[in-house]
Amino acid sequence: MSSAPSSVVTRFAPSPTGFLHIGGARTALFNWLFARHHGGTFRLRIEDTDRKRSTQEAIDAILDGMRWLELDWDDEVVFQFSRAGRHAELARQLLADDKAYHCYASPEDLEEMRAQARAEGRPMRYDGRWRDRDPAEAPAGVDPVIRLKMPQTGETQIDDLVQGNVTVANDQLDDMVLLRANGTPTYMLSVVVDDHDMGVTHVIRGDDHLTNAFRQTQLYRALGWETPAFAHIPLIHGADGAKLSKRHGALGVEAYRDMGYLPAALRNYLLRLGWGHGDDEIISTEQAVGWFDLDGVGKSPARFDFVKLDNLNGVYMREADTAVLLDAVRPIIEHKIGGGLSAAATERLERGMEGLRARAKNLVELAENAMFYVIDRPLSLNAKAEKILKDEARQRLDRLQAALSAIEEWSEPALESAVRAFVESEGCKLGDAAQPLRAALSGSNTSPGIFEVMDILGRDECLARIADQARAA
Repeated sequence: MSSAPSSVVTRFAPSPTGFLHIGGARTALFNWLFARHHGGTFRLRIEDTDRKRSTQEAIDAILDGMRWLELDWDDEVVFQFSRAGRHAELARQLLADDKAYHCYASPEDLEEMRAQARAEGRPMRYDGRWRDRDPAEAPAGVDPVIRLKMPQTGETQIDDLVQGNVTVANDQLDDMVLLRANGTPTYMLSVVVDDHDMGVTHVIRGDDHLTNAFRQTQLYRALGWETPAFAHIPLIHGADGAKLSKRHGALGVEAYRDMGYLPAALRNYLLRLGWGHGDDEIISTEQAVGWFDLDGVGKSPARFDFVKLDNLNGVYMREADTAVLLDAVRPIIEHKIGGGLSAAATERLERGMEGLRARAKNLVELAENAMFYVIDRPLSLNAKAEKILKDEARQRLDRLQAALSAIEEWSEPALESAVRAFVESEGCKLGDAAQPLRAALSGSNTSPGIFEVMDILGRDECLARIADQARAA
């Protein structure tokens, strides 16, 4: 079981060098759920220390993505760059305490170390040449970096809440840079200081950060601070088991919004990528908050599968409140028609939502399927509808319109009864009348039940749309 004191504080700390991608969204979700489950605090920190690559556009996209996913954070957003002075101050404190030192290694020295590491087939590690050297020997005109004095013997051990007990030999951890020669702090220093100052108790992140955790643990110890609990989550792979790429779904959260997924469905899907609760697949946000803990996180990479996401989103669309679904699909439809919806069109959409939602996997499909309820006549026909409306079918529509005009009560039962009576009088099959009727009323070969469609469109609109196509015979 995960160790979780009553004062749990988690954080999500993206770098604003791109949009909020799907892997980051899952990390944010897990941190949010863990904090909410334990009645704790969920913080958001923007790690904008890379000034060349950080952009306001990316910051806005991250915040918009978090809001769209409905992952609310507590307190103000922390911007890491604004705290650079605090980070540098602590590097200098470690220097004064003889837990760090000035390193005057030149770019040429470092390249020599890299070349030697390549020749020996090992990762590049700084060789500690300035660790115990007298600064008086420093070359003139070289601004030094500040490096942490890492332990050179023994092991660093982490009791990871997902990976279990993991250990690395300390001679594999070189003396990392804390403060660059230009006085700016490094990522490793900034992360540790910010997590401490924000009171973070649990660092939940992707397992690509596991190697960082060993170095960060030593920095916590050097500063005399309590180390937070670490939980490193396996990364997301594609359905084929390969590293996640754009073709697999490694897209920004805004792309999923634009593709018509519901935020609740995407949260549910991301939750099940690497975490489980028995055989439960459909998990509400309330259930997720009640059930989520780190002991349910697996150690193997999860596989992202659009087919499963589509199916899950379809379930959420069928169960969504009609008003919520209408609000979600309205902007897509209004964008398609280039203007606002009339009161009559809105009423048709609302009445038709039950039949429409059953046939759609996402909001984009729902909007496309709903267009015939809101557009003005005459309707344009798709290729399959054109094929249905041959001369014979149009002539039959002309005769059917006359029969429908005589109906006193315009309701599903009365309409079905009238069409069936017409079919019998024509000596044809129901489909011979229903399919041309569907093509004339929807402009397509598919739609919700035709009698439901007729009832929702109303007498005048139906008869006018039928007449449009009958006249074309």
